[in-house]
Amino acid sequence: MKMQRPKVRFKGFTDDWEQRKLGEVVERRIEQRQQSDEYPRLAFASGQGVIPLSERKTNNREQLTKDEFTKKYLVTELDDIVYNPANVKYGAIDRNKYGRGLISPIYVTFTTKEIPGFIERIVTSHNFQQRALRFEEGTVTKRQSVNPEDLITLDVLVTTKKEEQKKIASFFDDLDNLITFHQRKCEQTKKLKKYMLQKMFPKEGQTVPEIRFEGFTDAWEKHKFSDVIEIGSGMDYKHLEEGNVPVYGTGGYLLSVNKALSDDKDAIGIGRKGTIDKPYILRAPFWTVDTLFYCIPKEDYDLDFTSCIFQNVDWKKKDESTGVPSLSKVIINNVETITPIFDEQKKIGNYFQNLDYLITLHQRKCDELQNIKKFMLQNMFI
Repeated sequence: MKMQRPKVRFKGFTDDWEQRKLGEVVERRIEQRQQSDEYPRLAFASGQGVIPLSERKTNNREQLTKDEFTKKYLVTELDDIVYNPANVKYGAIDRNKYGRGLISPIYVTFTTKEIPGFIERIVTSHNFQQRALRFEEGTVTKRQSVNPEDLITLDVLVTTKKEEQKKIASFFDDLDNLITFHQRKCEQTKKLKKYMLQKMFPKEGQTVPEIRFEGFTDAWEKHKFSDVIEIGSGMDYKHLEEGNVPVYGTGGYLLSVNKALSDDKDAIGIGRKGTIDKPYILRAPFWTVDTLFYCIPKEDYDLDFTSCIFQNVDWKKKDESTGVPSLSKVIINNVETITPIFDEQKKIGNYFQNLDYLITLHQRKCDELQNIKKFMLQNMFI
């Protein structure tokens, strides 16, 4: 019997892990029932896991039928391992974290006497799924279909110590909860920003916004972007090394990349290649890699506020190209906008700057935790 140990372990555990067949640590659940209050219909989807049928993001392919309440479905309980035999490549194997219910009989459910969260991390690992794909079945195009009878023949390495299994499962549950928390906070802050961009700027035809800071009552003034910004042309190159670098769209070469387009003034970048609808702030000094234009606010215009009015423009509707998204200085300069006095601009700009900071913070934390999880999955399992 093959014996191995993972690189990273909790203190106090030193025994070798044992090699077993998956079928030795899980058992197939075959019970079927009609739906009821106690056994509601559930869905199982890649990336979502087991969820109420109504929360499924993808199109619901299971249409209601006349025998909907007499038809039998597969039972699943909390902590079951649920598997879609037709979709292993895309991660359609997960632990039921929702609870009791019924899922389509096209799926397979397994129970285990081991710690379910420990088994979950084994069967959802990239290594396990790649090995499972050796059994894939299909016709002309591969369907990544792996028969459950083949799946359970795969070797897995497990610790026989339930306490170690429990600690590992709890560690990854905590990591997943933190990742979910920061993902949720990031999405909530993005939604708040989108809502406030609509409410803190006047609607078309109006001169005051629905929501504004206390102490400001004056009407906003109409302008064209040419009154608000100075536009400079960006450059398109892929690196900042010395040498002849092709300049996008000119057929010419940039002989030196040492000279910044702006040494001391921040700007708003309008990108190319599908990014004209996502203006971003450039901090001086900048070379504007892959930037179509950079727009420096004129005197009495706040950078962060000006960034917000750029985000309120539907730039895709102003796209002049038939291929790579493109704009012209004329188009940008002629865009109509409406602005308040500088002090109100500053407050609005600071507010959205803080929202952007929160979005970045939660996204960064999420990315860091994902990297930690990836590393620990590689080192806490064999």
